[in-house]
Amino acid sequence: MFIAANFVSALATILNYVLEIYTWVIIIRALISWVNPDPYNPIVQFLYKITEPVLYPLRKLMRTYSTGIDLSPLVAILIIMFLRQFLVSSLFELARQLR
Repeated sequence: MFIAANFVSALATILNYVLEIYTWVIIIRALISWVNPDPYNPIVQFLYKITEPVLYPLRKLMRTYSTGIDLSPLVAILIIMFLRQFLVSSLFELARQLR
């Protein structure tokens, strides 16, 4: 069973890193949006392409443009924090129990 435990542990570690990197990408996108970046810049396009699938449904759900403040990055980061605490911790606990 140690192979399954190692697999689950490795999966949890990778998921934790991916969620952390995605959190930083959302933060960078939010910071860049404050300075009105060039929309044709490849870095800006990349940031928008990888964050918009998450932020757009949140923005649509919250209807933030009526207030003028886009809180979708904050909500996305809170969801990611929840996933890190719940899902990643659960996977590490499952790996510990499989040993």
